[in-house]
Amino acid sequence: AHSPTQLEVAIMVSLKLQKRLASSVLKCGRGKVWLDPNETNEISMANSRQNIRKLIKDGFVIKKPQVVHSRSRVMRHLDAKRKGRHTGYGKRKGTAGARLPMKVLWMRRMRVLRRLLRKYREAKKIDKHLYHSLYMGAKGNQFKNKRVLMEAIHKEKAEKLRLKALTDQAEARKAKAKAKTERKTKRKTEQDEMARELDAQEEPKA
Repeated sequence: AHSPTQLEVAIMVSLKLQKRLASSVLKCGRGKVWLDPNETNEISMANSRQNIRKLIKDGFVIKKPQVVHSRSRVMRHLDAKRKGRHTGYGKRKGTAGARLPMKVLWMRRMRVLRRLLRKYREAKKIDKHLYHSLYMGAKGNQFKNKRVLMEAIHKEKAEKLRLKALTDQAEARKAKAKAKTERKTKRKTEQDEMARELDAQEEPKA
């Protein structure tokens, strides 16, 4: 057996302690610590944190730089997904209901319809009674979107105006008939009085 050379001795030296101390001093993991392979003997002599600090200062022990973990490919993929790429049937895992729940769609629709009703009520476009009936209609799934609700509002308002016009016409007719009746009655009363007066004037002559 031949005697080991200086290089072999250097290779055989264990630097486990130095690596542990260095990781403690540098505040990183042991995998991040780099020990200069050309200064193995000097590093193996260091058996305290103070000695390790000196080696760090001399540049024999270094903290390896952070490994780059690029997200550029991920960002590029997400940008493509926003445009609608990579979202075909083959890329989907959950059911349609799991990917976009029916409840979420319902909540969105309700919020849109209720916001519109609130806005119309505050702007005095609809009264509180019409608001309430439409609110309950929306809750009962009567309006599938904003356009349908707006059409319903216009229809209701037109119907209300028509009924009001009819009522007004009826009232006007009633008032006209009443006035006519009153005029008739008055004329008849006047005629009766005139007849009585004439009768009273003719009686003394007889």
